[in-house]
Amino acid sequence: MKKIISILFVLVMAIPASIASVSEPPAGILESVSAAIRAGNSKELAKYFSSSVEISLPEKEGTFSKAQAEMVMKDFFTKNPPVSFTVNQQGSSSGGSQFMIGSYKSGGKVFRTYVLFKPVSGQLFIQQVEIETD
Repeated sequence: MKKIISILFVLVMAIPASIASVSEPPAGILESVSAAIRAGNSKELAKYFSSSVEISLPEKEGTFSKAQAEMVMKDFFTKNPPVSFTVNQQGSSSGGSQFMIGSYKSGGKVFRTYVLFKPVSGQLFIQQVEIETD
């Protein structure tokens, strides 16, 4: 009887831990994307793009292929070189999507930045990038 109770206790304790790890944003991806934005590195950022990416920038908007999206972001970073990027908020939905909202500073400008990640075959990829003047 004690053995059964011990096994049940271990199982009950393991379930919340496994659920918590699924619902939290994967820090490695968010940190890598944040670092790429902070550095203005479109090539590194593109590693996390889905096959098509919705991009909304002050000067350009549309749905782009991965390669096109990389060029669009390269153009934005060239015109607005980064001074800093800070993640202000991050979270997730019950469907597995993740998001982060941050402040991108370039010169005297501050941009509100929103990045949406969606799961594809068990991995998260950037589905949407919105950068607007704050």
